[in-house]
Amino acid sequence: MSVSEKEFLHQLNEHQKIIHKVCNLYMQFPEDKEDLFQEVTLQAWKAYHKFRGEAKFSTWLYRVALNTAITFFRKEKRQSFIDSVSEIPDKQVYSDKEQIEEQTRAMYLAIGELSRIDKAIVMLYLEDYSYAEISDIIGITANNIAVKNEQNQRQTQRSYIKKNRNRLNEKSWN
Repeated sequence: MSVSEKEFLHQLNEHQKIIHKVCNLYMQFPEDKEDLFQEVTLQAWKAYHKFRGEAKFSTWLYRVALNTAITFFRKEKRQSFIDSVSEIPDKQVYSDKEQIEEQTRAMYLAIGELSRIDKAIVMLYLEDYSYAEISDIIGITANNIAVKNEQNQRQTQRSYIKKNRNRLNEKSWN
C-alpha cells in the first residue's frame, strides 16, 4: 500500500461522518445509503490525486460528497427523504430526551423538504462552516449563501410549525 493510499484511508476514516451525514440527508433506505457511501468513497479516491491541500480535507470531502450525492440522486431519479424521521411517535407525554429526539426528527423532516442545494447549505451551516467556506464547497457566492440560508431558516420554521400544529390538532381530537 502506497503512502498516498494510507494517507487517504486515514483521512477517510477520520472524516467518514461527513459522508454518513450526506448519505442520511439524501437517501431514505439503508441500501441506498450504503450505495451512496460507496460511490462517494470511490469518487473521493478517484479525485484524491487532485487534492492540493489548499482547503481542509473535510471541506474537500464535503464538496466531493455533495456533488456525488446530487449526481447520484439525479442519475437514479430517487426521491430524497431523511432516514428514521418519517415516523413520529404518537405519545402524549414526552421525557426530556424524547422531546429533544422528537424536535430533532421534526427539524430533519422540515430540512428534508428543501431542495438538494438548500439541504447542503443548511447541513454545512449547522456544522459551523462560515458562509465563505460554504461558498467554496457549493460554488455560489457567500452573499447568495447568506440569502439562501435566511430563506431556508424561514421555510424550515414554517414547515416545523405547520407539522407540529397538525400533530397537536390530531392529538386533541383523539
